[in-house]
Amino acid sequence: METIEAIFTRRSVRHFKPDPVPADMVETLLKAAMQAPSAANAQPWHFIVINDRDLLEQVTTFHPAAESLHEAPMAILVCGDDKLEKRPDRWILDCSAATQNILLAAHALGLGAVWLGIQPDELRIEGMYQLTGLPSHVHPLSLVAVGFPARVPAPISRFHPDRVHYNRW
Repeated sequence: METIEAIFTRRSVRHFKPDPVPADMVETLLKAAMQAPSAANAQPWHFIVINDRDLLEQVTTFHPAAESLHEAPMAILVCGDDKLEKRPDRWILDCSAATQNILLAAHALGLGAVWLGIQPDELRIEGMYQLTGLPSHVHPLSLVAVGFPARVPAPISRFHPDRVHYNRW
């Protein structure tokens, strides 16, 4: 799949088949995540692959938008590490880019995925710390549910020319 095609056809997938995601595909998703740009090339990320059914279900107790985890065979928690940063507070930008790379790579591999926001919701943040045992200098940004799609929404255009400005407002 070409890059432009992947961008224009990727959709959030919230319904999954129960089939596990093969280890080589998981590794490809993680490699894609780590290819993301980062401020001063700090690469301040860590990833937790969650494929334990009990843990996935527990997320739904503190994350009201995580119903897709009832079906998803796995999720990837994207985290930023203060100790790896070279520029203060850039981990959110860096980890957002890594999250987008996971979404695009999943689509290119024939997988479905959906970005479940963790930041800046305190209940979700605390829930992920409790669930995964993150150290205090590592912060959860997003959780990406991943699996083989049970159904995929049709592509839509989100282009709004009235929101494009050149040189000045």
